[in-house]
Amino acid sequence: MNAAVATSVFGVFMVATVALGLLAVRGRRGGGGGLAEWSVGGRSLGTVFIWVLMAGEGYTSFSYLGAAGWGYNYGAPVLYVVAYMSCGYAVGYVVGPMLWAYARKHGLVGITDMVAHRFGRPWLGALVAVLATVFLLPYIQLQITGMGVVVSTISYGAISLNWAYFIAFAVTTGFVVVSGLRGSAWVSVLKDLLVILTLGFLAVYVPVHYFDGYGPFLDRLVSEKSEWLTFPGHGDSGLGQAWFITTSFLNSLTVVIFPTTVAGYLGAKNADVLRRNAMWLPAYNVLLFVPMLLGMAALFVVPGLVGAESNLALFKLVTDSLPAWSVGVIGVAAALSSIVPMAVFMLVIGTMWGRSVLSLVPRWERRQKGAAQLVVVVAGSLALLLTYTAPNTLVRLSLISYEGMAQLLPMVLLGLMWRRLTLLGALSGLVVGVGVVCGFVFTEHDPVWGVNAGIVALAANLAVALVVTYAGPRERDERPDEEVLARDELEADRVVVNAR
Repeated sequence: MNAAVATSVFGVFMVATVALGLLAVRGRRGGGGGLAEWSVGGRSLGTVFIWVLMAGEGYTSFSYLGAAGWGYNYGAPVLYVVAYMSCGYAVGYVVGPMLWAYARKHGLVGITDMVAHRFGRPWLGALVAVLATVFLLPYIQLQITGMGVVVSTISYGAISLNWAYFIAFAVTTGFVVVSGLRGSAWVSVLKDLLVILTLGFLAVYVPVHYFDGYGPFLDRLVSEKSEWLTFPGHGDSGLGQAWFITTSFLNSLTVVIFPTTVAGYLGAKNADVLRRNAMWLPAYNVLLFVPMLLGMAALFVVPGLVGAESNLALFKLVTDSLPAWSVGVIGVAAALSSIVPMAVFMLVIGTMWGRSVLSLVPRWERRQKGAAQLVVVVAGSLALLLTYTAPNTLVRLSLISYEGMAQLLPMVLLGLMWRRLTLLGALSGLVVGVGVVCGFVFTEHDPVWGVNAGIVALAANLAVALVVTYAGPRERDERPDEEVLARDELEADRVVVNAR
């Protein structure tokens, strides 16, 4: 009976989600318009939609499951999530409007377009699209894993994990192919309302129900699990202060060029929307403390979870004590926290390939949107296959994605701000950075020397890029600076706003 009630609630909300996505694009230029309408919402999303869409970067299945899981496994090191996201919004205050202005001026829809335009090489956009896809697939896998865990858990085991993973893939793929970025923004409103309500409720309910309040819970945590409250956390994790600082720094820079973040930037109707969001979004991160704390509460209620099982820490508390209908509602909030970011990740992969890779083939050049939608299905299928064959903890998948994507920082940000950076220098640095980070990650030497392996790779990347740039010949590019470099043109933005 519990399984029937919870899954019924979940099913009703999933149908409503798909309907909301369809409603979002109804009547938009003949069923969704072209690639720009599908991928960046026609560059017309206002403050509320951009706010909830970009907040989705912070509230994914990682928040409900991964953050609780790492709180359960390690404790204090998981606070890096709050640190890097808050710092990332500060960086985004400057970088977001700059990328928005550059893309709008030249009619671009993603970072692959930007590097191709900056260096004047269409094939470079294709190369970056392939590389970015490799490092984004683990993040899609993260969301499939998270939503699969949610579906299986709220069904009280009636739906196996393997079937739950497939359901997560099928629902999200169908949703993003039809609705694009605009549909994701609409569903983000529903998702954020449920996230705020459910996390606010759990923040009060769990300590009161299991420990008679926060005082007894925190007293017990300090006396019995004090190791979880200091660096490097529980066990021989290697996640000390140096790792925390370097990971927070690396991720705060990387998040601003993450293709999903850039999709949010480019969907805005003007740059002032991005500045307002950068000021307000850090306050939203306060809710992230809830799953982290509840993960540590689960230490006393459901001890003994190991490996990927730790992702279940929060939901074990939920299914153990709450009625089935409320389990279903909380499951919906967690599932939507997978669907929205997963949809955007799949969308940007499709956009990158449709715009920068398949468009190089003459027969596909006029069908970029159709090509992008096909790639969405293929990318989702690959992530689903990885979920079955190479499972991992959610935080580990997140870190792999960020460490790999960080290697694009010199080519994207430095390249858009510094004319002297050459194509050979940027490519040489990228090859070295990707090689170093893959070497560390796949030989399980991360952290290395107590710091994040990604920042070591980025340092090598930047050093090689600068040496090759200064040692090699200057590139001849007759285009003026305003055609090549990105600028945050505040006055131009105001003119655009006033004209509207």
